[in-house]
Amino acid sequence: MSVQQSFKEMITNIAWWRDMILIVIGCAMVAAGFVFFINPYNIVPGGVYGAGIVLHNIFPSVQVGTFGYMMDIPLLITAIFIFGKQFGGRTLFAAVITPGLMNIFSTLAYPTQEALQSLDPSLLLGGAINLSDHLMLTCILGGTILGAGLGLVVRSNATTGGTDIVAMLLNKYFHIPFSRGVLMADSCVVLAGLLVIGFGIGIDDAETGGWLLSLYSLICIFVSSRVIDYVIDGASYDKLLFIISQENEKLRNFIINDLERGATFLKASGMYTKEDKEMIFLVVSRREVALVQRKVKAIDPKAFLVVTDAYDTYGEGFKAFPEADSVLND
Repeated sequence: MSVQQSFKEMITNIAWWRDMILIVIGCAMVAAGFVFFINPYNIVPGGVYGAGIVLHNIFPSVQVGTFGYMMDIPLLITAIFIFGKQFGGRTLFAAVITPGLMNIFSTLAYPTQEALQSLDPSLLLGGAINLSDHLMLTCILGGTILGAGLGLVVRSNATTGGTDIVAMLLNKYFHIPFSRGVLMADSCVVLAGLLVIGFGIGIDDAETGGWLLSLYSLICIFVSSRVIDYVIDGASYDKLLFIISQENEKLRNFIINDLERGATFLKASGMYTKEDKEMIFLVVSRREVALVQRKVKAIDPKAFLVVTDAYDTYGEGFKAFPEADSVLND
């Protein structure tokens, strides 16, 4: 093995370990955000763990993280069976350790089993961070920590599974865009939280006024989504992709039929070979980038793909053009 090959292999190994460490840190932040700022206040920020909070209110003897395992494991098995190698091992790793860390943090944070079942914030760490009278601050802190953790995981080419897997399945079998699938899945979880926690369906002696927690949940979702965007790529929300491939027709079918988006073929010429080529010009949402990357790799492993930021995208499927008197034109 040459010195150059050895150096490249060393760099690859360092990058792999760096990503794995970031995934562990991100998952620990997600777990801590739920345990210290989300679970004790019955805030439901969507996703599998939001569903776990709802179920914990019905079955308090089961921890939120355990419910996460109960839902995530079948989803993971389904994803591995259906998507095979396209479903990354890093996502499997992240989805497995996050509920475990959540259970460990919960057990350490509460003094007794009864306190753990009740998730009473006044008993959390001896009441040191009881924010029962400051739910807005709780939403902001919890959403920020969740967003930062999830952002680190996504930057390391993984996800924590959950509703992302549901969105992938909806995209594959019903051709629903990935981002819309995530929104649909998370909306169902928030609605379940409203019914169970807000209106007390399935809970004995439910407190009145709990429906306000659903509004706080929306604030938490908003904060976490914005923090994810900043952690991953600053303030940009859409991504601009340039793809050069020998399988343009297959990619065209994927973009039109699966992503339900339009794209443009641009005439290009290789500077070295001077061969005429067609380059695909495509704009997608941030959460669709990983899906496109996996598909391009599956269709044409030799393809050339460039991903860059698109800070403002106007037109069908994106933002509407501002009106003539809009402040955006000022």
